[in-house]
Amino acid sequence: MNICADQTHNVFKLDTPRFSLALALADGKWLGQAYCGPRLETADLAWALSLDQRPNTPDTLPRETVSFFDCFPSAYPAANMGDFREPCLAVRTVHGQIDCLPRFKGYEILPGKPALEGLPATFGDPEDCNTIKIILADDVTGVEVELYYTAFTGLDVIAQSVRVRNGGESPVWLERALSACLSFPYEGQKLVTLHGSWAREGAIQTRDIGVGVQGTYSSRGITGHQDQPFMAVVSPGTDQEQGTVCGMHLLYSGSFLAQVQRDQHDSLRTVIGVHPDGFRWKLAPGEAFQTPEAVLVFSDGGLGQMTRTLHDLYRGHLIRSPWLHRPRPVLLNNWEATYFDFDEERLLRIARRAAELGVELFVLDDGWYENRHTDSGGLGDWKVDRKKLPHGLDGLAERVNALGLKFGLWMEPEMVSPDSELYRAHPDWAIRTAGRDPMLCRDQYVLDLSCPEVEKYVWEKVSGTLKSANISYLKWDMNRPVTNLGSAGQPPDRQGEVGHRYVLALYRLQERLTREFPDLLLENCCSGAGRFDPGMLFYSPQIWGSDDTDALERLRIQEGLSMLYPLSSIGAHVSDCPNHEVGRVTPFETRGNTALTGAFGYELDVTAIAPEEQEQIPAQIERYHRFCGLVQSGDYYRLSSLQAGSRLDARMVVSKDRKQALVVLTRSLNAPNQRPKFIRLRGLDPSAVYADGDTGREYPGEVLLHIGLPVELPGWDFGSRLISLTQK
Repeated sequence: MNICADQTHNVFKLDTPRFSLALALADGKWLGQAYCGPRLETADLAWALSLDQRPNTPDTLPRETVSFFDCFPSAYPAANMGDFREPCLAVRTVHGQIDCLPRFKGYEILPGKPALEGLPATFGDPEDCNTIKIILADDVTGVEVELYYTAFTGLDVIAQSVRVRNGGESPVWLERALSACLSFPYEGQKLVTLHGSWAREGAIQTRDIGVGVQGTYSSRGITGHQDQPFMAVVSPGTDQEQGTVCGMHLLYSGSFLAQVQRDQHDSLRTVIGVHPDGFRWKLAPGEAFQTPEAVLVFSDGGLGQMTRTLHDLYRGHLIRSPWLHRPRPVLLNNWEATYFDFDEERLLRIARRAAELGVELFVLDDGWYENRHTDSGGLGDWKVDRKKLPHGLDGLAERVNALGLKFGLWMEPEMVSPDSELYRAHPDWAIRTAGRDPMLCRDQYVLDLSCPEVEKYVWEKVSGTLKSANISYLKWDMNRPVTNLGSAGQPPDRQGEVGHRYVLALYRLQERLTREFPDLLLENCCSGAGRFDPGMLFYSPQIWGSDDTDALERLRIQEGLSMLYPLSSIGAHVSDCPNHEVGRVTPFETRGNTALTGAFGYELDVTAIAPEEQEQIPAQIERYHRFCGLVQSGDYYRLSSLQAGSRLDARMVVSKDRKQALVVLTRSLNAPNQRPKFIRLRGLDPSAVYADGDTGREYPGEVLLHIGLPVELPGWDFGSRLISLTQK
């Protein structure tokens, strides 16, 4: 058992392979964090809690209770109760006051990991993990707080979530209910976060932690292109190979908050959870609120080790799709090939040539339904445009299938156009505040999924469409943030619940989708990575990485996303040049190599590209199938970074048994008068010999690890090369 409850010392200790988290009680009632760091065998840690925070407690010095809580490393700090740092819990009572101070009441150790009702969460059997439930309660308000900590036995991960229940006789309102809190002494650490915007997601930022509050957040109703629901506190000098990392990643797909605060005593408090702005959840007597789960990941081997831990966690304990380890079909999406300008004949012409070149799945994107010749109409009705598709979706699917291709479809089920039958009939079904027309974005509104009848309508449209034809793949898109947050279907005292109820309804829809269409390959999308988060990975094995398909931009974007997410979860396509977003021309081979370490596909008109580019497609598809198993399950290493200023993007994947490796090298801009360079590889067996699959050249593993592999690239801008290494 990797969880110890030492009642003698009032300590609860959770151990992962290399790290420990210890919680302890002050005065036998106040739960605080005694330790978080490299694994300790002892459980006698209560003294560390009191020594770090002064020997005086509320029981020993009642006159300084506020001073105690102002310094105490509370495991789940409450607002307005003497702790003036970032709180996790804020409860407003029927008197209109913020008041709640839960005390320790008991605990329970559970084998394995309980599921979270209605929310995505990691999972594991008793041999994988164990869970402790620590119960706190406030006698004045009747509020009960259950803290769930799950320690994994084979990974340096602790998952935390919180359940808040109203055990009193009057309603209360949660105005803040975050998912996790950790404390550290400040020792010069830095903060790592991921930022960006539409078409340039995944930018890694490292910054000093000054006195005060800093972090990242989204108030957009989605996690957003701009900010990932992730942050890491790292020791000075941390890079891919060295340094201590404590990361926090929220399994949630709505507005979030992730903050670190450096206080007056040079202590750090990190918190993560649902963003409190606009959040107000009513709890009637007996009702409970479940927070999303936060993943706490630890590494003493730099960011690279953190990355590999998260990849293993999400592949083994989050993604449930049967497509997780299956070879996924190579798809061709028609969006950048045709946009809205297509008919059945043009689609079949593209599909026919794609099938000849080895493509396995044809995906019909936006524009297949009535009133959809631009992006200003038709959303919400989902009636097939018989002028474009005279044989309907079923007829088109039959013809695509006859070519030997599977058929896939794009939908944006959460949206409604002002110019639609649905909106004209039900304007109250759009998210809006009373008396005000909602703001437009992309000339569309957001459907109010918090209303059961709207959720029911969306399900009927999605499921009915999927049943109408032989559809084996669905791209579920969402193309705008949520504004004017309000609902005609919720009473005034529950308007603060609309944002979270929207996310819960989305999860219900996708859960039902995966259950009733178990073989469907689902790819989530939000104008690219606008909702690229662990919550969505619980339902789909892949998410569209970005609407920017330029190879060089994608190298940077995929570098950032792959720091957290498995390579095979990142949708990556080969597109045409000049690129539609940036106008850049890159070699077709480079575009293929960039997409290879992702969920591989094409986004172009194969009948219109140059013959020499068409001729490369069968070889690219063959390489994808040769390496897809390695990409899906191997260990990922970042060797050289464009984001860090290098001209060379270098990444590699190594099989778990270290017998096979794939190295992908891509240059940005070429430069004159360059001496030969070597790139040191990682993850190989130093005692083995590896052979280059193309040249047959052999290298001792120790030489590749300590001297490196010669960087031999084509002599032009954006040149790229794949190197396959196999252990002799």
